[in-house]
Amino acid sequence: MNVIWRNYISCPRIRKVPHRYQSGCHPVAPLGSRILTDRTKVFEHNMWDHMQWSKEEEEEARKKVEENSAVRVHLEEQVKYECEASKYWDTFYKIHKNKFFKDRNWLLREFPEILPVGQKTEEKVKELSWNHVKINAESFFSKMHCPTMPEEKNHYKESSGSSDGQSKAGSDFSKLDSEEYRERPLKTELFPGSNATFRILEVGCGAGNSVFPILNTLQNVPEFFLYCCDFASGAVELVKSHASYRAAQCCAFVHDVCDHSLPYPFPDGTLDVILLVFVLSSIHPDRMQSVINRLSKLLKPGGMLLFRDYGRYDKTQLRFKRGHCLSENFYVRGDGTRAYFFTKGEVHNMFCKAGLDEKQNLVDRRLQVNRKKKVKMHRVWVQGKFQKPLHLTQKSSNLRAQSKSIIIYMGLRAQNFTCQARLLAVSWEEKAGYRLCLSHGLQAD
Repeated sequence: MNVIWRNYISCPRIRKVPHRYQSGCHPVAPLGSRILTDRTKVFEHNMWDHMQWSKEEEEEARKKVEENSAVRVHLEEQVKYECEASKYWDTFYKIHKNKFFKDRNWLLREFPEILPVGQKTEEKVKELSWNHVKINAESFFSKMHCPTMPEEKNHYKESSGSSDGQSKAGSDFSKLDSEEYRERPLKTELFPGSNATFRILEVGCGAGNSVFPILNTLQNVPEFFLYCCDFASGAVELVKSHASYRAAQCCAFVHDVCDHSLPYPFPDGTLDVILLVFVLSSIHPDRMQSVINRLSKLLKPGGMLLFRDYGRYDKTQLRFKRGHCLSENFYVRGDGTRAYFFTKGEVHNMFCKAGLDEKQNLVDRRLQVNRKKKVKMHRVWVQGKFQKPLHLTQKSSNLRAQSKSIIIYMGLRAQNFTCQARLLAVSWEEKAGYRLCLSHGLQAD
């Protein structure tokens, strides 16, 4: 099914790619333009952009990290933090509700790829509508956390329960190569947002600090649909209960991205954009690569994965006390939630290993100022944009064609070898017959 699905959706995608803002349209200074040129005026603003560290400042930061990571958390406690990660975040949102984080109104400025362009003026984009997408998606709904859309309720079918949603999906998809599936048309199923032509997923939506700025901006764009998930059920409830939540344009659901047996409420290869903002850092480093690999499969060819998270030597890392370090550059807070601090190189390696092309990868260094207390704090974040190759299906077909050519070539070589072997056998038979004739005093033909 995965192969057929990717082929089906990538064909129209190659013919006509929905327009969106690309990184090339971004200003020269994408992360702000407030530059500190006069050090005596440092307390005139709360934040300064594009701060360059001196060698002394970097060395001081390195020593602080070396110091606070000297004592590691006991292995038993590390296991507890890993196994009960959702519980700690659930408790966090029960305490703070939606008051802890501010709305990310900067999101659309830094990631204009979120905005679909020309969806009202280009009628041909409607050709990519998923009204008639043919899939056998029963297994996608066996564990779906989203309520069915009012206008789509009649189209959903109850799927049989399964303890392993992914293995069931895999077994169903493998049947698509059989003659039974080739001889009959595939079933048409709808999923939340199936009528949309531009789909976004935010992973780790929390209380909706990214969700609602996006929804409010794109509320009059019917072709748009937003999925958002979090493994803390309390966070998802906060999103659903918000006054700006609209089920017609948004589907919030509980999901653990580390559990690959859990299906998403939509098929692979259907997303234009994935937002991964201050989420990957909360996942154990050993599990990060598999999470990115899985998310990359959800993107359409040409789709974008937008990333922003903590960078190495951010003030958050420097403020950790001894005994909070889980592993190298990975810490646990007092409330049980965790944070990893990335380098630009680590980010590049992870996303490129997942088969994505790097479009942007930079370190955002800023100076945050508490003007009242006259305190200066260095903030470090890593921001990246990674795209799924557009001609993935074309490359696959080329590989298949090459494989076919090799098989034909090997077949011809084998056939040629057989012919040569037969000629050689005849030659030996002739020689043997000639010798036999000579031994009996007969003349050979």
